[in-house]
Amino acid sequence: MKKVMITGASSGIGYATAHRMAADGWCVCVSARRESLLLKLLEELPGEGHLSFAGDMTDPLSAEKMAEMMRLHWGELDAVIHCAGICESAPVVASNLSEWRRPLDAMIMGAVFLMRAMVPLLKHGGRIIMITSIHGERVEVNLSAYAMAKSALNQYCKALALELSPDNILVNAIAPGFVDTPMSVVNGVNELDGDWFRMNYVEGHHLPLKRAGKPEEIAGVAAFLAGPDASYLTGQIITVDGGLTITF
Repeated sequence: MKKVMITGASSGIGYATAHRMAADGWCVCVSARRESLLLKLLEELPGEGHLSFAGDMTDPLSAEKMAEMMRLHWGELDAVIHCAGICESAPVVASNLSEWRRPLDAMIMGAVFLMRAMVPLLKHGGRIIMITSIHGERVEVNLSAYAMAKSALNQYCKALALELSPDNILVNAIAPGFVDTPMSVVNGVNELDGDWFRMNYVEGHHLPLKRAGKPEEIAGVAAFLAGPDASYLTGQIITVDGGLTITF
């Protein structure tokens, strides 16, 4: 049975991806910071042999401990799907520097620590999939650090794809647009339910499919990239945004 490690699995895209991979017959190791949510998720997943690890991937020791746990229980991995991320608003200049750089530290260095711990466990022909964002090429006011982190993750995927190709480890990223997840809730309000989204993207012309995506739709792309039909695909950023980035 194939084995996959998924970060950010307690909610949103990571949660949906854990369900999809387990339904497809994979053994899943789910990771996030909140242990109670991980334990609840384990009870929901079909199949057997699943694992969980509660930890913060910004801590290199946490990633190493998780790798040791999987080495002990599984021995090796077939895939890593890195969904963990944070989105915090901060002005590009008029903000506390430590506050502004939190998304950079969490997402870039978190990915670096994770990959250094996980790659030695990956089989020849393994897969790495990172959830980035269309913000890797687009910018919103007060989200400069978030956009820079996602852009850096895209480049990191390409660098990994090149350097890991001798072991036939394929590395790709998925760049979602609007997806209805807990990250869409700002100050207790889901931005996808508001007038701003309706006027610009449902009634307006900026989003051809006229709706936000579902986490399960991103999980489906991750399942494809982890599967046999993606055997000649590496170093790519797959945009999944309902057509948002093709419009003016």
